[in-house]
Amino acid sequence: MALTSVGSIAVPPRSPTSFDHGDVHLASGRIFVAHTAADSVEVIDGVRQLHMGTVPGCPEASGVLCAQDEKLVFAAARGAGKVLVIDADAQVVQKELATGPRPNGLAWDDRRKLLLAADVEDFSVRLLNPQSGGTVGQAKLPGRPRWCFYDRPGDRFLVNVNEPPCVALLSVDPFRLARCWQVSSPGPHGLDLDVAGRRAFVACDGGQVVALDLRSGHEVESVPITGPPDAIWYNSERRLLYVAIGTPGLVEVIDTTAMVTRGQVVTEIGAHTMAFDRSRQQLAVFLPATCRVALYRDA
Repeated sequence: MALTSVGSIAVPPRSPTSFDHGDVHLASGRIFVAHTAADSVEVIDGVRQLHMGTVPGCPEASGVLCAQDEKLVFAAARGAGKVLVIDADAQVVQKELATGPRPNGLAWDDRRKLLLAADVEDFSVRLLNPQSGGTVGQAKLPGRPRWCFYDRPGDRFLVNVNEPPCVALLSVDPFRLARCWQVSSPGPHGLDLDVAGRRAFVACDGGQVVALDLRSGHEVESVPITGPPDAIWYNSERRLLYVAIGTPGLVEVIDTTAMVTRGQVVTEIGAHTMAFDRSRQQLAVFLPATCRVALYRDA
């Protein structure tokens, strides 16, 4: 269960450089990553290992999410109160969706084709219809949101809340805050789901990854990690969880069956986000200090 380097791709240098969330368009293997300092979304070909281009006009780019079946990429422009809708093939902006003042975390309801955008200024979530451009609903959260996820079997959204430390559950129809699950470790940040095992993995600033039962919300397991995390990705095929830790700069690999750490890969100080290509079993880590995307596969 060791991550092995398979190459790296240089991104056109900016000063300063600051990457945020990224995601992979699985059909093509293209990686879309928020380049916060450059107000852009960078496009990487993860198969041919090259930089394909830049999508400009995304002030303080933050959350990035691919809607796979629709061949769309959503990018939160935290500095402009909008979400860009990008054509994954043409790599051009199709339209812009108005949101709250500072959208960040995103989640996609692939049943209704609706987008959740969580706002880090007014502590609310908005449900957006990308086709009409309208807002379907809005709900207030108990605190600052971090990352989000749509739980398809449960037909609900999960949103990590920094303080009080909890996971907020939002029903879709009607759209409202249904309940909150308490998290024992401070600062819930990264979030991903083990759909088959009905668990939610919550990576916390307090130095823990906590597993919650998706049926009850009870904390069932936890494992210590090296430092405050950001993005996490669950590899359901190998039952591994990848946790990006910007300081000291590494990816921690957690065996989610035994809930123990199986290894670490040193990346770079400040490398706090990643994107996982489950089709190719390839992990992309975004390196701000050297303005590169590093690629790894599980040996």
